[in-house]
Amino acid sequence: MPHTLPPYALAAPAFRFRHLANLAGRAPIGGVREVALACFVAARLAAESAGPAPDDPAGRASRCAGAKAWLATLSLPVAVRAPAVRCAELSVSDAPRVVGVEVAGLALAAATFLDAQSRAELEGLVAVLRT
Repeated sequence: MPHTLPPYALAAPAFRFRHLANLAGRAPIGGVREVALACFVAARLAAESAGPAPDDPAGRASRCAGAKAWLATLSLPVAVRAPAVRCAELSVSDAPRVVGVEVAGLALAAATFLDAQSRAELEGLVAVLRT
């Protein structure tokens, strides 16, 4: 018997990038946690540029500014900081392919800090952005 929801019930929300969030939540304070958090924030911003109807430019610019300020407070390796900030900056544009290139660069720079599932989430985002 198939399970159906009552007519007033809402569908369960899907949480994007759960492996990145999980890695950040279980990693000790420091390197891996901060890199995972930076990748999570960059991925969330980048994913917005691939949506069918992107948010208004003012809202995206505000989120970009907030993310850049927050990323500046993290102790990130230089190789990870630069692509994470560029992902945030490019999330304001309407060029998902360009954002995809930066997310791929971020995934490569952060590969040694991330587990396989987290890297797969970033690679999946790159595939979506490049289409």
